[in-house]
Parts: sequence; structure tokens; C-alpha cells
Amino acid sequence: MNPLLTDLSVLRAAGTVHLPGDPWYDATRTPWNLAVNQLPAAVAVPRSIDEVARIVRAAVGLGLRIAPQSTGHGAAPLGERPLDDVLLMRLHELTGVVVDPEARTARVLGGTLWQDVVAAAAPHGLTALHGSAGDVAVAGYVLGGGLSFYGRKHGLAASHLRAVELVTADGSIVRASADEHPELFWALRGGTGGNFGVVVALEIDLLAIADVVAGMLLWDLERAPEVVRAWAEWTADLPESVTTSLRLMRFPPLPELPPFLSGRRLVVIDGAVLEDDERAAELLAPLRALAPEMDTFARIPAAELIPVHMDPPGPVPGVSDHAMIAELPDAAIEAFLAVAGPDVDVPLMFAELRHLGGALDRPHDGALGRLDGAYALYAIAVAATPEMAAAGSAATASVAAALRPWASTGTFLNFADRTVDVATAFDAEAWAKLGDVRRSFDPHRVFVAAHEIEPR
Repeated sequence: MNPLLTDLSVLRAAGTVHLPGDPWYDATRTPWNLAVNQLPAAVAVPRSIDEVARIVRAAVGLGLRIAPQSTGHGAAPLGERPLDDVLLMRLHELTGVVVDPEARTARVLGGTLWQDVVAAAAPHGLTALHGSAGDVAVAGYVLGGGLSFYGRKHGLAASHLRAVELVTADGSIVRASADEHPELFWALRGGTGGNFGVVVALEIDLLAIADVVAGMLLWDLERAPEVVRAWAEWTADLPESVTTSLRLMRFPPLPELPPFLSGRRLVVIDGAVLEDDERAAELLAPLRALAPEMDTFARIPAAELIPVHMDPPGPVPGVSDHAMIAELPDAAIEAFLAVAGPDVDVPLMFAELRHLGGALDRPHDGALGRLDGAYALYAIAVAATPEMAAAGSAATASVAAALRPWASTGTFLNFADRTVDVATAFDAEAWAKLGDVRRSFDPHRVFVAAHEIEPR
């Protein structure tokens, strides 16, 4: 028994808490990324904001630190640390969304998933700056910046944050906005919320988008040298209305996959075009001229954009690596193809480049003011066994290393699933200010984030 938990009745009385040996401990400590092995002293699963506050007070009174977590998509850095003095605060039961169609906003509870927000907004002809996976929680995504297929037109999701409610280390419920605790609000806009408290609700802007031209273009991976070069040239001169990604993908021969994916090696371009049908067709024409095997780009309801990226529909074990890419000349493309293209046998699920720039490059008033790069690289491999994890880690790291000569100095924490130098995600002034805010609101460093802000 952890010596910090000698008075178990205090935690039990505060709310739903699972301890090692309890029937639900293993299930509740397991994050979305099944390759991550979190071993906290206890796991709390609150169902109300008041319960969060009670559990925080009880845990702090016992000398425990607290790691807030909604789905655990980015849990890998936590799994690399000892958590024997940490209570894991899982928020997946604290969910709900209320849409204000006139104000074009939504109030979202701390564990709510994007798919539920998009579904609630759709009847009002609205949508949100959601990511490419519906089962990602709003809080972690937005507080880490938030990169959407609407991003080049509308910027980071963090720039559309109106207010945040969080439980601080003394159990108080604090609201941060442009008018209330503005310095904390600034820090939460891209500074990763788990450093400052347990985020229990967010108010976000919605977009007046009822339908969108979106879809994917697909080729066999043998076409990658041609397609990657064409996409790089195409993205060099695009209006901000277009946000796309390119992935080199490898699928095992699984019967549950559709035939066009099962056992295939592919190159896929997908995304969204915020234009009328005629202009969208004009913009997509250079890619369609490459005669894709499949072309699903069409006008669809905005709520149907989420499945376009074909992210896994449920938890999987994975390892990944990431880099921000400043430019993509032919030499960089050659390096990318050499480690992930058709001529190499590598254990990658995919190696992806997401097109940035536009509104993503224009500063806004938040800790993460802009994304420092023209493209974001993300490579991931399945890690169902320790051997697969080791091979996948080496493969994904090799992709990031191959493009390092063309990388910027920045890091995008939403894509950083390994322990990184968190300071590289921010400029020097923002990093210093984040440390000041952390010291002000969590002076005793009660909270444990996957990517920790270190006060000066």
C-alpha cells in the first residue's frame, strides 16, 4: 500500500476513486494509447465539477500530486515517469455540451469528445475547429493548440477559446477569460492546461459552416515519388481556404478493413476546401490530374468531415515521433521517401505531413501564438508488443531525423507523444511568462502534465 494512502476513507468519501487491487483500477488507469502503462497511486473518475473539487482537496491533503487526463491520447510522457505519488484524474465521465446558436458558442465539460460537440452543433448549421479524430477530447486538443482541417483559414483552436473553468490546487473553481484572470487565460490558450489545474469546462467559438468540400485522393504507394512532389508544389501557392495532409500509409491484411485498405501500401491526400464547388474543383484539378485510384472529394455535411482522415475508431497501442518542417524542397522529399516511401520495408502505420501556414502562422494572444513551420510531420507505428514498440520507435524516429535538416526549432505539443523539451514549443518570452503563471496558480507543483511547464 502506498504510504500516502493510509487514510483511504478521505479519498473514498470525496468521490469515485480506484486504488491498486480494486476491480476498476486497471481499466481506468489505461489511456487511449494502449502502449502506455500508467501506474498511479490512485485513479479518480469524477462525474461532476463539485466532485472534482472534493477529490482535489482530499488528494492534496494526503500529499498526492494530480495528473488531469480526459482520453489519454497524448499520455506517453506520463507513462515514462514514476507516478507512485500521483492521483490520475480521468475525466471521461464528466461530459456534456450546450450550444448557444445565436452566440455561435458551445460550453463543453472537461471530458467531452469532439464527435459529440460536432453532432450538437450540426443542427444549427455550425461546426467547430475539431481535429481529425472524433474520439479525441476537446480539452487536451484545444489547450495544446488544436490543429484542424479548417486551420489555415481560421487558425488554431486555442485562438477560438472564450473561457475556461478549472479546479485549482486548493480546490477552488476558477473561471479564466479575457476579463477574469486574463494571465491564466493567456496561458491556457496553447500552454497545455494540465499544468494549472483540472480543466472542467471550456467555452469555445463555433464556425458558421454547415457543409464543406472535403474528402481524400488515394494512390498506390508506388506513386509516392510523383504524388509527394506534386503535393509539395501544389501547397506552395494555395489560398488559406485549403487545408490538407499527405500520408504514406501501410495497412496489415485485416478482414475488418475495407478492401481498398487491407494489406495495402498507399499514399493519401485528404482535407477540406472552404470554397464553392466550382472554385474547389479548380483548386483540386492539379491533384486530380494525377489520376488517383479513389477520389472522394465532394460537398458533404460538416459533421461528416471527422471520418475523412480514417483515424483509428478506438484505442490502439502506438509509438510516434514529430517535427515541425520549415520547408519541403526536393532534397527533403527525397529524404522523406528514403525512410517512408515505396522502396523501404518499415513498420510504420503512416508518415504524415500536414500543410500549415495561413492563419496558423499569424500570431494571436495566447501562449502558443502561432505554429512555427510550413508543415507538421507526424509518424506513427503500431506497438502491440514490446518488440513492435522498439521497432516502431526506431522507424518513427528515423522519419523525424531524416527531415531534421529542414525542420524549424519549434515543437507542436499536440503531436509530441514522447518526452520533449517543452520550452521548444514556445518563444522565450512566452516560456518565461508560462513559468510565472504556473508559479502563481500552482506554487507547490501539485499538477502533473504530460508536458510540464517549469517555473524559473
